[in-house]
Amino acid sequence: MTVGRFQIKSEVVAPLDVADEFTPAFPQALEDLDVGPGFLADLALKTVSLDAECTTARVAQRLRVGVLLTNKLLEQLVAETLIEKKGMATPCNYRYGMLERGWDKVDRLMNVCSYVGPAPVSLKTYTEMITGQVRCRRPVPRAVMDRALSHLLLSETTKRTLALVSSSGRSLFLSGPSGNGKTAMARALVDAIPGSVWIPYAIEVDGQVIRVFDSHNHQTVEPPRTEFDHRWVRIRPPLVVVGGELTIQSLDITCPDLQRLYEAPFQVKANGGVLVVDDLGRQRCSARELLNRWINPLENGVDYLTLSTGKKLTMPFEQTVVFATNLTGADLEDEAFLRRMGYRLTVRPPNPNTYATIFNRYAQSRSLVVDPHFIVHVLGRYADEKRTPKCCEPRDLIERALDLCKVRAEPNQLTTEILDAAWDAYFGVSR
Repeated sequence: MTVGRFQIKSEVVAPLDVADEFTPAFPQALEDLDVGPGFLADLALKTVSLDAECTTARVAQRLRVGVLLTNKLLEQLVAETLIEKKGMATPCNYRYGMLERGWDKVDRLMNVCSYVGPAPVSLKTYTEMITGQVRCRRPVPRAVMDRALSHLLLSETTKRTLALVSSSGRSLFLSGPSGNGKTAMARALVDAIPGSVWIPYAIEVDGQVIRVFDSHNHQTVEPPRTEFDHRWVRIRPPLVVVGGELTIQSLDITCPDLQRLYEAPFQVKANGGVLVVDDLGRQRCSARELLNRWINPLENGVDYLTLSTGKKLTMPFEQTVVFATNLTGADLEDEAFLRRMGYRLTVRPPNPNTYATIFNRYAQSRSLVVDPHFIVHVLGRYADEKRTPKCCEPRDLIERALDLCKVRAEPNQLTTEILDAAWDAYFGVSR
C-alpha cells in the first residue's frame, strides 16, 4: 500500500508505533529536501549573518541539514560574493564571514521573512506524512483505553463510548455540568493513542514559513536511530487545549508584524493527537460562530487557511476534536453541527456511592485516614444546602482541609470540624 511517497507493507500488520514505518529518510541531495534551492540558500545566508563564529558545521546544525548539503549552499553563497570563506576550522569544516553584498541581501530577506531555524518541508510532504501516520494507526485496544481512564470512576457505557472515540479518531461532543471530569476524560484520550508521530519544525509555502513545532504543546521522543531527516522531530501525540481565549481569528495562520513569519494555528499543532475545546460557549466568539467554522474540517478531514498574501492553503485536519461544554444540544440549536459529531456523551454528577469512592481514593493518595461518618457528614451538608455534588469537590475539600492543617501547624488529618471549616471557605458559607 502506498500513502503519498511513503511505502507501507500491506501484508504485514502495522506496528504499534506506526511512526517507525514513516521515519523520514536522510536527504542525500538538495532535491531530496523538496524545497526550492534558492529559498534554502537565502535561509543559509540569514543563518550565517546571525553567527559571529560561523562554520559549516554550525550552519548545518541550525538548518538540521547534513554537512555536505550545507557546504553546497554555502559554496553557492561564496560564488555570489555574499559571504567569504575565512579558512578551515577542522577538516571539511570551514569558517565563513559576511560581505557587504550579503548584508544588503539579508536586510531585504528579513523584511520579507525573518525565519531562521531548521529548514522547512513542503506543504505537500507534510500533508502526506501526517495523513499517512494517522490513517495507518491500529485501533486502540480496549485494555489500553481502560488503563488511560483508570484514575476516573466511569460507567461502562461512558468507557465504551470513549474507546470508540479513541479508536475511530472521530470527534466527541462531551456535555454536562462543570466539575465532573469532562476535561479529564478528554485528556485521557490522548494517553490511549499508541506510539509517536513525526512533525516538521516548519513548513514552506511560496517562500513563506509556517512554524509548526511548539515546545509548549509538543513533547519530543528520542528516535530509535540517528539516520533520519532532522528537519522532522518525533513527538508524543499532542494534546492541545484551548478555552476562553479562543477567537475566530486564532483559527487561521497568524503573522505578527514584528516577526514576519507565520505561526501555525492550534488545530494544526494538534494534528496526530487530541484537540480539546474546553468550556465551549465561553469563548470570545459565539458557540454558533465557532461550530460553523468547524463543520467542513470535521466532515472532510481538511482545513482551509489563508496567508496574509491572500493565498489559500489546504491543510490536513487529522486529530480527535473534543468539545467539552455545559451546554446541551438543545442550547446550541444547531442540528447540522451535531450531525457531524462522531459521538455524543453526557456526563452526570456523581451519586453518593461514587462520591464516597472518589473521596476515599483522593484521601488515600494524600495519606489520610477517612472515617466513614466524615463522608456521611459531608453528603448531609450537600442535602441541607441543596447543592449538587461534583466529582472535583472531594479533591478540593481535602486540599483546603490540608491548607487549614498547615496554617494551624497541626498534623495532616481529617475531622468533622476541619471539614466544616474547609467547606465554609470553599463554598463561601457564613455561619
